[in-house]
Amino acid sequence: MFVKGRVSIVMPVYNGEQYLLPMLDSVLSQTYKEMEMILVDDGSTDGTVQAAESYQDRFAARGYKYRIVCAEHKCAAAAINEGLPFVTGEYLIWPDADDRLEKDSVEKRVEFLKKHSEYQCVRTLAYYYEENSEKYVRADENMEDYSNEELFWDILENRTYVCCGCYMLRTEPFFQIYPERRIPEYHVGQNFQMLLPFLYRHRCPTIPKKLYGVCVRQGSHSRMRLTQEEEEERYREYEDLIDEIADLCGIDDRTSRDRIAYWKLRRRYILAVKYRCICRIISSCRQMRQLHWHGQISIFRLLKDSVWICLENTWVIKYVYPVYRDSMDRFANTIRRLFCDLF
Repeated sequence: MFVKGRVSIVMPVYNGEQYLLPMLDSVLSQTYKEMEMILVDDGSTDGTVQAAESYQDRFAARGYKYRIVCAEHKCAAAAINEGLPFVTGEYLIWPDADDRLEKDSVEKRVEFLKKHSEYQCVRTLAYYYEENSEKYVRADENMEDYSNEELFWDILENRTYVCCGCYMLRTEPFFQIYPERRIPEYHVGQNFQMLLPFLYRHRCPTIPKKLYGVCVRQGSHSRMRLTQEEEEERYREYEDLIDEIADLCGIDDRTSRDRIAYWKLRRRYILAVKYRCICRIISSCRQMRQLHWHGQISIFRLLKDSVWICLENTWVIKYVYPVYRDSMDRFANTIRRLFCDLF
């Protein structure tokens, strides 16, 4: 089914006319010889398709297979699904269209997997840079501790990075998970769908080299500013997605299910604190307290910190608390005992 040694690149893009070409250039500059590019246009309304078509001859001259798939505008996950049926390579990567690959990014990963047949996937590190200035900036994901190879919970609980272009999977075990070559379609995720079911089954080591560049672009989908309603809807979609992934992985033990429930409640708590929704804060903390698994975090500490955040800019904290600190601390201790009884 799969061409031995070939690397398939499935790349969704939407309205990428202004930023697509550097990624295509970085693919053409790869030191690895056996590759195919499957570019899926997610219903762009600008000149993305024309820009992609202008590279047909360059890919042919490089000896890389090049396919442009045009689809209706839905989401990145749906666009990936349009490309997966055309995958013929032994290995699979799916970079973002506004990022870039270092010249030996593909070769280093293939070499590792060829030498280590016990692994079904591998990842590299990434660096972040500003779109216009090319200035390096701090990563917005945790890339400091990459010694762990069991990454399912680390990715879900945001203890490690999910940067899509860093990962390479063996194609055959990936399509054993998705035999119909379709991942769950949501307006959020796509990397969770690609990675979490795979990493639940397989260990993933890290090549400690920065072989993928992440473009920090203010207009990108992941950095768009959302209203409270939009953010709440996105959170709900993530919860539905994780439920589907848990079923796909066959996660049915109570501890793991409670851990997923805690992940949901923790996110709801963070969102409630952001928008100062006291009732939702208390509800989230109370439900977390009732779970079989709740990590090492003190529920009362969460509650106390969130109440402080909600009050920090009010006149009570600015003017009353400095004068009546001792009395208010005693009052807080009384409230604490009441909440302990409540929980």
